[in-house]
Amino acid sequence: MAVAVKRKAELISENKITDKDTGSSFVQVALLTENINALSLHMQEHKKDLSSRRGLLTMVAKRRKLLDYIKSKDEGAYKALIEKLGVRR
Repeated sequence: MAVAVKRKAELISENKITDKDTGSSFVQVALLTENINALSLHMQEHKKDLSSRRGLLTMVAKRRKLLDYIKSKDEGAYKALIEKLGVRR
């Protein structure tokens, strides 16, 4: 369920802070959101896939921690990011 290479490059270019940025919190949240959305669709079809459910919950928790970190550093950037990605909260 990994993100396709082209889509990953698009997400990185849309959310990077500097030219060489590939691993900032903003990029990580964008990539996790893409993976979570794909895995959510999978879980709707395969309700009893417990190992995928565990992975989904792990990704959601990691994204939540990263979003909390971003919010503690810059609340304006946090609000812009969740609005851009369509993350509820």
